[in-house]
Amino acid sequence: MDGTVLVADDDRTIRTVLTQALTRSGCKVHATSSLTTLMRWIAEGKGDAVITDVMMPDGNGLEMLPKIAADRPGLPVIVISAQNTIMTAIQAAEAEAYDYLPKPFDLPDLMKRTARALDSRVRARAAQSDLDGQPEELPLVGRTPAMQALYRVVARIVNTDLPVMICGESGTGKSLIARVIHDFSDRRSLPFVTVAPADLADLEGPSKIMARARGGTIVLDEVGDLDNEAQARVVRMVDAPGDNAPRFMATSQQRLNEGQGSPKLREDLFYRLSGASIDVPSLRERVEDIELLTEHFLARSERDGMLLRRMSKDALELMRTYSWPGNVRQLENAVKRISLTAQAQEITSAEVSAVLGNQPRGEPVIGQGGGESLSTSVARHLRRYFDLHGNMLPPPGLYARILREVELPLIEIALDASAGNQAKCADLLGINRNTLRKKITELDIRVTRRRKLM
Repeated sequence: MDGTVLVADDDRTIRTVLTQALTRSGCKVHATSSLTTLMRWIAEGKGDAVITDVMMPDGNGLEMLPKIAADRPGLPVIVISAQNTIMTAIQAAEAEAYDYLPKPFDLPDLMKRTARALDSRVRARAAQSDLDGQPEELPLVGRTPAMQALYRVVARIVNTDLPVMICGESGTGKSLIARVIHDFSDRRSLPFVTVAPADLADLEGPSKIMARARGGTIVLDEVGDLDNEAQARVVRMVDAPGDNAPRFMATSQQRLNEGQGSPKLREDLFYRLSGASIDVPSLRERVEDIELLTEHFLARSERDGMLLRRMSKDALELMRTYSWPGNVRQLENAVKRISLTAQAQEITSAEVSAVLGNQPRGEPVIGQGGGESLSTSVARHLRRYFDLHGNMLPPPGLYARILREVELPLIEIALDASAGNQAKCADLLGINRNTLRKKITELDIRVTRRRKLM
């Protein structure tokens, strides 16, 4: 690397490490613990790139980025911050930072980014709008590397016109991410329209959707659930958007690869929607965020009028080690119930266990009391089924037939347990509501709404 790097951080260790690493790479370094000193150096024309912390003793590094851009157009600024939330990432992007890294950062990664900054001497394209009037807290919470990577992707694409494919399991927050991208883009004052299969059921569907969007954002919810005819209508809608072209986004519980696998997506539609791809991590991929999420949901409950609660150490550990097949949505619902039923300000592990005992788990759903597990029961049934055919194989299509036999009673019982409320049933099963509706139609399940008997 060649050039002069200005480093501003109130942590002496970080200043020392960066100074030594950059010097070994061939750079000249000016390091300071003062934002005032940094701004003086920039005004004097010093430095070819800047690495700055956000929270400094004499100011906020993010707030100085517009002045840096005005004083030194083209000077790349890399922001590093211990306040590693999606808000910080988006603020850094909107303030036209060249790059953003959370603390603790990976030193080789930071060195590569600094080298690119020195070579290019250009800023990444970012939003021009400020954050006035936006909520201080977004529904995306997490400090793990998986979430930090997601934040950086969102921050980079938020103000582009690229279509976005958002993939992740049910309950991971795909719709929230789509909403965040819209709300922090230059389209945020325009409509945000979520499209379900029913919206594309007739020929007039696309024109109605475009009229509702009016150049805003269109999100195709669970795009893999659309039949081939509906997908063809989406292709035509994307190809001929008219004068007020909207931004297109799509969500899917499964990774969609050029129409391969299940659910299937037309190849032409896949390429039109995959301008940028976001993979949303499951909760089991970011276990260290569970404590932070739990505290977040407890604080939200307090704001909603409930009593202030906190988790005991044992209770938090139980939350952290629990299996969460429903991901963040399941965790949020569990925290709400725990907050409502807790007897004291500090929630005990027994109170957590009492609620989690009624939660669906990623373990056998039968046999918790010492009986036969579901997998054992299914295996025994299948062995008997094969034995009945002797030396002959069963008719083709066995996989679909077995899944149907399990799926039908599962959905019927879940609907009965939720008193026919499809939204509650979908949440219980951990699937998208549109997927549930599709299954109800395919399996010819009769849905009866009733008041749940207590």
